[in-house]
Amino acid sequence: MMNIYLASTSPRRRDLLRRLGLRFQVMTPAASEKPAAVGHKAGSSPARYAVACAKAKALSVAGRTGAGIVIGVDTVVVCGRQILGKPRSKAEARKMLSLLSGRTHSVVSGVAVVRMPECRVLTATETTQVTFRKLGEAEIEEYIAGPEPYDKAGAYGIQEQASIFVSRVSGCLLNVIGLPVPLLLELLRKSGWRSA
Repeated sequence: MMNIYLASTSPRRRDLLRRLGLRFQVMTPAASEKPAAVGHKAGSSPARYAVACAKAKALSVAGRTGAGIVIGVDTVVVCGRQILGKPRSKAEARKMLSLLSGRTHSVVSGVAVVRMPECRVLTATETTQVTFRKLGEAEIEEYIAGPEPYDKAGAYGIQEQASIFVSRVSGCLLNVIGLPVPLLLELLRKSGWRSA
């Protein structure tokens, strides 16, 4: 049985992997998500940025594993030409949710699977379109007063209270939660992993 390592501290990603029945070890990645740190240039595609972050996360822990497979994932929210990461303050969360209000945005995940010890890297991206209904100022204020927005790209969690903001999802819902499971399974199989 191949060892699997998840280069992420996201509780949502851990939960989704557990639901698949996978046994894995969580490792905290040492990679930065700042665009310059992963070689992202202004104007290049959000998908490239998400893949670069996912690959950097996976490779940052790969040297600390034995033989096995390391999974790295990064999810960004894209509205218009803006890439929205995790808000660092109430003001940022308010700005993000106001921007998303009444609009359709893209949720883009980059997934990297690194097979060790060969250090063979496979990457792919998943994009889901999400439409928010028009949000009132009071409900934005109520939402950002709680803890939910601050560890999530775009300042919302579709699987939690913010589900009431969403009027339509086109594509993989699990991608919006933080892990495009069908895509991940495809990459795992390509890397030589087989389910028991």
